[in-house]
Amino acid sequence: MQFFSCPSGATLSYGKAGKGPPLVLVHGSFSDHETNWAMVRPALEEHFTVYAIARRGRGKTTSGPSLAEEAEDLAAFLASLAEPGYLLGHSYGAQVALRAAADSPRHIRKLVLYEPPWPDTAAPEVLVRLKQRAEGSDWNGLAEDFFSEVLGLTADDIDDLRIADAWPSIVSDAEASLNDILALCSYRFDPATFRDLQVPVLLQVGTESPRHAFATDALANNLPHVEIQELEGQAHEAMNTAPRLYAETTTRLLLGN
Repeated sequence: MQFFSCPSGATLSYGKAGKGPPLVLVHGSFSDHETNWAMVRPALEEHFTVYAIARRGRGKTTSGPSLAEEAEDLAAFLASLAEPGYLLGHSYGAQVALRAAADSPRHIRKLVLYEPPWPDTAAPEVLVRLKQRAEGSDWNGLAEDFFSEVLGLTADDIDDLRIADAWPSIVSDAEASLNDILALCSYRFDPATFRDLQVPVLLQVGTESPRHAFATDALANNLPHVEIQELEGQAHEAMNTAPRLYAETTTRLLLGN
């Protein structure tokens, strides 16, 4: 693991591997810099120098408690690279990546946002329940409530995650993820504020996802240089459910071949 000291005084930790132009990966909640990308990193590293950022509460990262502060630290990291890079954010990480791109657009070749959530995706009563789970250190229950009541997964879907051995890592990240959820809820997000972003943006969305939960279409209506990629048959985790397809299509769209 490598480290970057931010002007804010925070520390970002990250993994680096591969060859080619920089590709910075920003993971979502209920995952970290390793688990979010484990299935696709080997393929991406054939074409890019991949920087997998560990967000707040993961690795040795000490970034600030708000989404905006996370984005400022990410923007500083992007500015430190030897050349402009590609930036890919998933879920909560997509919101962080979008804000960082607005803070430091000249350091980004292309921005990929995979289903950035709306700040009010979790209903108030769900937030209360998640906090109650946390107070009792019931991280398994917190993860189940979030995946079922926010992401719309069925009991069978959750059982599939358990069978795939993904559940332990999801539960272990639940405490940090609750902090993400609370930070997102307090974030003032208006898609119209990004109308002047002169970075090419690829918006990825799964055809099986609850599309209303994500800001994809609102951003498509406001960003000046944007295209949407629908991931056929996929939901919120295509990099894990269809890793080869995800790596190949994302690489092709980034490099234009």
